[in-house]
Amino acid sequence: MFGYIGYVQFNTKGSFVNAMRNEPITIDGTVLSRGVEGTTSVIRNTYMLLGLTLVWSAICSTIGTSISWSGFGMIGCILAGFAALFATIKFRNSGWGLVSIFAFTGIEGLSLGPTLTHYLSMANGASIVTESIGMTAVIAFALSAYAIKSGRDFSRWGGFLFAGLITVLIASIASIFFPAMQVAVAGVSALLFSAFILYDTSRLVNGEEDNYIMAAVGMYLNILNLFLDLLRLIAAFRD
Repeated sequence: MFGYIGYVQFNTKGSFVNAMRNEPITIDGTVLSRGVEGTTSVIRNTYMLLGLTLVWSAICSTIGTSISWSGFGMIGCILAGFAALFATIKFRNSGWGLVSIFAFTGIEGLSLGPTLTHYLSMANGASIVTESIGMTAVIAFALSAYAIKSGRDFSRWGGFLFAGLITVLIASIASIFFPAMQVAVAGVSALLFSAFILYDTSRLVNGEEDNYIMAAVGMYLNILNLFLDLLRLIAAFRD
């Protein structure tokens, strides 16, 4: 649930409303991004940072599975995640943005602990989690590569995807009270975040996002939500 809400918050403050200014981004005088002229550099830095945050998040999720979480602990983790996401957006043009994105993805990894523990406790739980990770990696890589190589412009999907995100968020809340909806919601959500990968990659290629910290946050949330949706789907079909 936090993944959906966090993505709404990110897009409200980030890619859909407050587009990055086309200006150099520096840390201690070192230029990190040069706007449109540095598109290739931004893409490279985005995926490098994305890879590091995914590895860090995976490490933290492993730690999270060994923690005995209480209700207050989970609430605190969720609030800390929102705070770290807000800090990442606020400090996106400085070195503190790098600190806060690792704080955010680390907290997200920790909060995955109870979810992973739940699925690992199921019959063939380890294979369910492993298959979900593998499918997420293949889908994310294939869609990003397609958006980069095909030259097609998916950046115009923003309004449609944001409306879909709100719809899926409402449906996911409703599914808490109507469990029969959960598989359908997970399926639609998986398609939605697959489309978000195309959209965000296209914005990078077109130079519409020139801040690699923000781009990495968006792609991280795409992959996180896709992974959680695939976990639900694979577990449901295995049951």
